Amino acid sequence: MREFGDLYVTLQERQEDERQPLRELGRRWRLLRRHLATRRALLELDAAQLHDIGLTAEQARAEATRPFWRLLR
Repeated sequence: MREFGDLYVTLQERQEDERQPLRELGRRWRLLRRHLATRRALLELDAAQLHDIGLTAEQARAEATRPFWRLLR
């Protein structure tokens, strides 16, 4: 009977390994969406708020308008 228990554990581990790429894809998708949302929020900040976080309007605009594929790096 012990062999079946070991086999079950091995199969469970293999299934978990097969799900890893999907989990990584989901994690990266959530990260990209968060990056896009925070970049959009930069465009809504006024001069005082930008000063508080140490950015100029030009820096905020440059960061907010970066292409999405560069956000993944």
